Amino acid sequence: MRKGELTRAAIVDAALELSARQGLEGLTIGALAERMQMSKSGVFARFGSREDLQIAVLKAYEQLFVADVLVPSLKERRGLARLDAIFGRWIDRTAIEAASGCIWISGATDYDDRPGAVREELVSMVRSWQRELMRAIAQSVETGELRDGTEPAELVFSLYGIILVLHHDARLLESPDAVDRARRGYERVIQSCLPGGAKTRPGTTQL
Repeated sequence: MRKGELTRAAIVDAALELSARQGLEGLTIGALAERMQMSKSGVFARFGSREDLQIAVLKAYEQLFVADVLVPSLKERRGLARLDAIFGRWIDRTAIEAASGCIWISGATDYDDRPGAVREELVSMVRSWQRELMRAIAQSVETGELRDGTEPAELVFSLYGIILVLHHDARLLESPDAVDRARRGYERVIQSCLPGGAKTRPGTTQL
């Protein structure tokens, strides 16, 4: 990488760390320039606007999230084992991020009613992630591990709720059992979707 590209990557890394603590809306060129020991004009020249910087941070976060949660899970066999792995890694990452903050979750609060390029980028990323979850759920139906008629979008709604409550309880309430509750919540949701009233999940690795 050229020097300019390395500098830009370093700025994004620093911005990612700042945004985790302060949220995307709290990210400013001035604070970032101070952190990088650069001039504001030096930071601005590499992004053009604060909005461009925020979008770069979102893209960097998405890459890290996919590499940490989705990619390793794809090594599991197609079906419920893969869905288990995806959600298990998502829980682990959320628990870690509770100490600083999740950029997607805080971004949803900051931009849920604020039109613009940052909101559009965030919405696109969240919808892309939901499609991945729905694909894993649909595959679990195809393998017969979840009952026919299981609606992927409905199940994703329930799973997203577990993650949001986990982040809330672990971060705001500092609940020591938030992760265990999240895992049990996942199991209850999955149990409700097993075929033929089954109560166990043979052949799968549970969380």
